[in-house]
Amino acid sequence: MRCWGGLGPQRAIVKGRFMARYTGPVCKLCRREGMKLFLKGERCLSKKCAIERSTSRPGQHGAVRARKASGYALQLREKQKVRRTYGILERQFRRHFQTAARQPGKTSDNLLQLLEMRLDNLVYRLGFADSRSQARQLVSHGHFEVNGRKTDIPSFIARPGDVIAVREHSKHLEYFKTRALMLAQKGVPNWLRLDTAALSGRVMALPTRTELELPFDEALVVELYQR
Repeated sequence: MRCWGGLGPQRAIVKGRFMARYTGPVCKLCRREGMKLFLKGERCLSKKCAIERSTSRPGQHGAVRARKASGYALQLREKQKVRRTYGILERQFRRHFQTAARQPGKTSDNLLQLLEMRLDNLVYRLGFADSRSQARQLVSHGHFEVNGRKTDIPSFIARPGDVIAVREHSKHLEYFKTRALMLAQKGVPNWLRLDTAALSGRVMALPTRTELELPFDEALVVELYQR
């Protein structure tokens, strides 16, 4: 992977095409939002977590007392929390919102279900990775298949009934051998089923809001895009 000058840290050229991603320190994102977004897996649960060590915002003015936020600022911050939690940049996030808005039902619920049904998020929820960024990397490297077909697109949207499994040739890697021993100690959400022996999982249903413990209010995101 090679970053080209002038494109900034969020754009790189891979196999002749542009790929957007955030390459900075993710602990700064949690500090900016003033809460844990659990972007670094187990580290977020330890005393090494940036929020545990400092509650101020990053930058030289981080310790300055912030003014009361406007309604727009609150909505913007909630959108940033959602984007950063799932590791999605603005253009792709807007596409997810537009898709959710076209579907019947509450747009906020539809948006959450779309984000939760992304392949990288499902790999994380099933316990094959400690964070969504790690899950995204594993998917991009071609270690997973959906319904028996190799799928290396992190933004792939799964459906109820789909089976996500580690590919046969990847099961022999040391990472997945170690992960197999850890899976038995981890639980998965009620809307997923995990087969630790086969290193696979099945989507049983779409998740409901009450089943998701998320650090943001997605209704404010809908209000922001509908302004």
